[in-house]
Amino acid sequence: MESFLPILTALWLGILCSISPCPLATNIAAISYVSYRVANQRMVVLSGVLYTLGRSAVYAVLGFLTLKTLVNMPLLSNILQQYINKVIGFFLIAIGLVLLDIWSLRLSGISPPESLQKRLGSGGLIHSFLLGGLFALALCPVSAAMFFGGLIPLSIRAESMIGLPLIFGIGTGMPVMAFALIVATGARYLDKVYKHMTRIELFARRGTGIVFILVGSYYILAYNFGLI
Repeated sequence: MESFLPILTALWLGILCSISPCPLATNIAAISYVSYRVANQRMVVLSGVLYTLGRSAVYAVLGFLTLKTLVNMPLLSNILQQYINKVIGFFLIAIGLVLLDIWSLRLSGISPPESLQKRLGSGGLIHSFLLGGLFALALCPVSAAMFFGGLIPLSIRAESMIGLPLIFGIGTGMPVMAFALIVATGARYLDKVYKHMTRIELFARRGTGIVFILVGSYYILAYNFGLI
């Protein structure tokens, strides 16, 4: 079970990231672009899948480049290998505070130009893949905190340069695939799903924030102070 824990954590971080207000807005905007072929159910579903693959590919590349850079810096690499268990607790607590809205990050979100979004969204299936990659780069404070503060330390500890970032990307695109299926089967349910998702996001974010703070506290007590 322990071997699957990093995978499940990466997937959950991706899902939680995707239903947070900022990323959820881009995901819904993406669906409005990739699902314009409502009459062709198969094309709608394929668009959702390719959009998710586009996001996953970008997160995999971004994670690989970030981790490769850290590993190739001998001093930093040695520090990380020796002290990752001691510092990961602080990262988890910091992310928990962000998820609970106790600590607000002062970061500017990156948003792709609307003209480029429309150009990609109005194209073929390959454009759905490119649109997913484009929106993956649209980092806001919450998604940046989860990726760089949560996933990267987890990937370092699990020694996974591509696998966990790829799974994280799949998690960020899962709501889009769900929306694509809903659009393909009956668009009238879309508004209900959106409302339920926004409610779920609040409880999921707060619950995850509490869990992260508790796990982070455990790491600090166990590896920094040897009390557990």
